[in-house]
Amino acid sequence: MHVRVNDLVAVMSGNEAGKTGKIIKVLTEKKRVIIKGVNIIYKHTKPSQKNPKGGRIEKEASIAIANVLPVCQNKNCNKSDKGVRTRKKMLENGVKHRVCAYCGSEIIAAE
Repeated sequence: MHVRVNDLVAVMSGNEAGKTGKIIKVLTEKKRVIIKGVNIIYKHTKPSQKNPKGGRIEKEASIAIANVLPVCQNKNCNKSDKGVRTRKKMLENGVKHRVCAYCGSEIIAAE
């Protein structure tokens, strides 16, 4: 997978194209992601003990993982604040890191 939880990503296609947000959840089997503040839907609920009035609840729906790219946060990169393709870089100790394909800086998940 080219994205992980807590990554800052940009939506590249679909109704939400151009928006950015932080990944809340990755659904690996369905190959979809849920991004905070993007693709908001309304879920209509019946009255219950937990919610006695019922009504409409806003929540984020999933987006296909192929439609998002991680954002490069290196200010010297010519693609900064946009979605970038990533590559894997192997370090001397055998650890793999995701790096920006354009500038080579490491893609770090925000905490």
